[in-house]
Amino acid sequence: MIKLFSLKQQKKDEESAGGNRAGAGGKKASAAQLRIQKDINELNLPKTCEISFPDDDDLLNFRLIISPDEVGQGYPHDPPKVKCETMVYHPNIDLEGNVCLNILRSDWKPVLTINSIIYGLQYLFLEPNPEDPLNKEAAEVLQTNRRLFEQNVHRSLRGGYVGATYFERCLK
Repeated sequence: MIKLFSLKQQKKDEESAGGNRAGAGGKKASAAQLRIQKDINELNLPKTCEISFPDDDDLLNFRLIISPDEVGQGYPHDPPKVKCETMVYHPNIDLEGNVCLNILRSDWKPVLTINSIIYGLQYLFLEPNPEDPLNKEAAEVLQTNRRLFEQNVHRSLRGGYVGATYFERCLK
């Protein structure tokens, strides 16, 4: 794991040695490298997330691991609580992040695993179900005008307004 404070010290050392440098080659740091260093220094990940850098010299490529915060005391007899922290335009996810997935409610069985939930969520993103919506507006648009629904999804992922609701950019 990269030590964030060492990046700050390295940057200070490089600046005092004659400007911003990116590594031993003495090249100037690109705008992307400067920005990612700044972002990493300001990063405040929750305890459920872990970031790692396979190559300490390449901060633009990293791995983010998200783990469940806690599984309820009733698990596996009760389903775990799942919430989408990124606001998305989706018929089965409301703007507060509540997820409508059958295996998290009436179809939960103790034999189901966290892996089952992950695959269920992936399928939900690929095949939204307008018949059981939490976001009724998105469900109605999906049922009446699929092309407009797809445009709204793209607009929300790129960051922008869908109706009166603003969505933060979540695409690379």
